[in-house]
Amino acid sequence: MTADRVLAIDVGTQSVRAMVFDQQGNLLVRAKVPIEPYRSPKPGWAIQDPDLYVRAIAEACAQAFAHPEGRKDAIAGVALTTQRGTVVPCDEHGEPVTDAIVWLDQRRVDGLPRIGGKWGLAFRAAGATETVATFMADAEANLLAREQPATFARIRRWLLLSGFLVGRLTGEFADSVGSQVGYEPFDFKALAWAKDGDWKWLAVPIERSWLPRLVPPGGTIGRITAWASEATGIPAGLPLIAAAGDKACEILGSGALAPHVGAVSLGTTATFNTTHQRYMEVIPLVPPYPAAVPGRYSLEVQVFRGYWMIEWFKREFGAPEVARARATGTDAEPLFDELVAATPPGSMGLVLQPYWSPGVRIPGPEAKGAVIGWGDIHTRAHLYRAILEGLAYALRDGAERTGRRTKVPVTELRVSGGGSQSPASVQMTADIFGLPASRPHTHETSGLGAAIDAAVGLGLQPSFEAAVAEMTRVIETRDPDPAAQAVYEDLYRHVYLRMYDRLKPLYDEIRRITGYPPRV
Repeated sequence: MTADRVLAIDVGTQSVRAMVFDQQGNLLVRAKVPIEPYRSPKPGWAIQDPDLYVRAIAEACAQAFAHPEGRKDAIAGVALTTQRGTVVPCDEHGEPVTDAIVWLDQRRVDGLPRIGGKWGLAFRAAGATETVATFMADAEANLLAREQPATFARIRRWLLLSGFLVGRLTGEFADSVGSQVGYEPFDFKALAWAKDGDWKWLAVPIERSWLPRLVPPGGTIGRITAWASEATGIPAGLPLIAAAGDKACEILGSGALAPHVGAVSLGTTATFNTTHQRYMEVIPLVPPYPAAVPGRYSLEVQVFRGYWMIEWFKREFGAPEVARARATGTDAEPLFDELVAATPPGSMGLVLQPYWSPGVRIPGPEAKGAVIGWGDIHTRAHLYRAILEGLAYALRDGAERTGRRTKVPVTELRVSGGGSQSPASVQMTADIFGLPASRPHTHETSGLGAAIDAAVGLGLQPSFEAAVAEMTRVIETRDPDPAAQAVYEDLYRHVYLRMYDRLKPLYDEIRRITGYPPRV
């Protein structure tokens, strides 16, 4: 058999998947191993045993290779995509010196001295002093240096989860450029480690020697070692091709390679992204992230809690649907779509601002969530619909900011992430954006994006453009409903866009009185 298939390993927050794709982008094998997202020994902590991910990869690969379509002799190479921002500090041998700090960890370091000198003056002139202070307070290196100095003193390799797993699979001290999303001295414009003198070296106590060699997406990072082969079943010697973080791979796997195609990700963190060849900051001082294509940028606007809010609603208000689904042995999601169907577009005037977690620049660090327009007719179904609508309003706001900055209008949408499996969510996205919204042929778009990186890197596809044309496609496109779109347009323009500025003074007062969110 010709070796023309790709093994994509997707290490998410709640599961690890091993998937085999062919060169038409068909998902031939999917093995999923649920994992505990994190341990929380104290409030705000989110930590995990780094080797739990290795064990889950081994289990997922074993399941994949047991499938008839998982023949090892058909696999040409491997690609890895992971959750973003999870840190694994290691010693000189690549062994963890402490637990992984998962991206959901809420600890921060207060009282750090501000950066002075020319950089301090520049930050004050740009109104970015608090933005930089927030970066420093959230940086895991500052946390470890302050709270675990003995552990910090043992660090000789500063790795994201992707780099740690690269080490376990290949023995290489390396990582993909496309995975560098975190609080580290990375130059997002140059897509390389920051040069000497950059302010990030003053913001975090990380040594240049601790940082891995970076490989652009599509490049070969290394080859599967005999140890990794014995642990996972992946054939020794297979090349590991650099991919990118899960969001970047999701964008590529959804086919959103051209800048006029917007990628809407309805995931734990909801995002709107477009891919560009030129470095641009949609929000000043908030850089674009590396794309899953070398030399390109993913312009991203986030709603940090995103579809976590859906899980929050299910936990706090969705007991009837969850119980019905459990009793009938079915999924609960269609039952929640029934709540949407039972309420009209606009939720009878209930409008939600989805800032359940504050932002850095837009929204500002004082921001909070808000729901306005309550009346005695409103039910939990209206609230559920208002959550979906509020998330879509926020993502549309991000899309419009992107369009103004890039001068490239978005004319079509690709909707992926867990929320894309809800027809109601996809239709609502089309209605609120006023654009056709399409679902890719597989919901495993992050795995497919990693597979595209591998296919190009292995020479199975001649270019990223050719790979996207061959390996991605849509299975459904929903056009905006004119009546719903008219209601949403009015609410978005005349209510939603005004909410933050009107409420910001109250958020500032709440922050002053309660101390939440804390200042840094």
